[in-house]
Amino acid sequence: MKRSVALAAALLAGLTSVGSIPGTASADGGGPGYHDDRGGGDYQHGDEGAVFVQTNKAEGNTIKVYDRDEDGRLTKAGEYETGGLGGFTIGAPVDALASQGSLTYHRGLLFAVNAGSNTVTVFEVDGTKLHKLQVIWSGGLLPVSVAARGDLVYVLNAGGEGSVQGFQLHKGRLSRIDDANRSLGLHNGNPPAFGTAPAQIKIDPDSEFVLVSTKAANVMFSYEIGRHGELARNPVISDAGDGPFGFTFDTDDTLLVTESNANAVSRFELDDDGVLDQIGPSVPNGQQATCWIQRVGDFFYAANAGSSTISSYRVNDDGKLELVKSVAVDTGGGSIDMTTSDGFLYVQNAAAGNVQGYEVDKDGSLTLVTTVEGLPKFVDGIGMEGIAAS
Repeated sequence: MKRSVALAAALLAGLTSVGSIPGTASADGGGPGYHDDRGGGDYQHGDEGAVFVQTNKAEGNTIKVYDRDEDGRLTKAGEYETGGLGGFTIGAPVDALASQGSLTYHRGLLFAVNAGSNTVTVFEVDGTKLHKLQVIWSGGLLPVSVAARGDLVYVLNAGGEGSVQGFQLHKGRLSRIDDANRSLGLHNGNPPAFGTAPAQIKIDPDSEFVLVSTKAANVMFSYEIGRHGELARNPVISDAGDGPFGFTFDTDDTLLVTESNANAVSRFELDDDGVLDQIGPSVPNGQQATCWIQRVGDFFYAANAGSSTISSYRVNDDGKLELVKSVAVDTGGGSIDMTTSDGFLYVQNAAAGNVQGYEVDKDGSLTLVTTVEGLPKFVDGIGMEGIAAS
């Protein structure tokens, strides 16, 4: 399962370089020991909250806010400018940013990527109101994913070589961490091609590693985190299936990874040295373009953009990953990123320009409870992407 840094670097060097377009502006698993910053996965509904949707509009990125009632229904509550521009990858079939986690909620703050202007916006969340605190350079080109845990925030930049930039979080503001910018060594243009852009960044529950999925390279990077948030000079690089895209932890040291080419989900153990070792075989679902994954309670839901469906999985009592339903629901709208709030699953449908909310039953089945329309549909290579919840 292991690959040396040198071998992986050679593999990455073989990726096709894509030139830039003229005029273009420059959630987690359950189980023992799991830490969930959002407190999702509780089937006992009763609290109210908010769902946030990133429009990713090229002329000016905004966040639409929806009030969530105790029954999971959403109502419009406002729209807020990020102060940056939306962006896209080249050749994206329905998800402009080709990533998971481009909008992240953490401890009363909301982090939004402005892919078209290479910045990240920090909002303070006050119920259904947003207060813009900061717009800061992402540390690279085309930011597409944000990871936050404790007082550490890391941003994944997909353009050019691809890079990771670390930030310290203090009183709602980010400051760059010295020695926490690392190149991924990719050979892409800016914007990059959909298939060769890195997909997600995440911090493990013990805050020991920053992990990045790469799609076309079929590997994941693990950067050890230093005492002050700095990153190891060289990452550990591990095989991670056929087109690793979205991933989420189900315990402190095991994670589930979607394989976008194989249309499957795999489970891995994160070793103390940062190596990922696969646990059992990949579990296919028979759908198309399995890219995103979200945990609600004991179940994991994978969004299949190509077939506009959601598949459900779980880890059984023997620690084996199993498919519960190949089609838990047919969304009919080009399903991409997802979020959870108080036991409800919210699915962003880029082709349809809507967000659907589902109640999660005790057996993992999904019941539609709300649909909000009027969001930017995916047209001419760009559309909404990014969803989070309080």
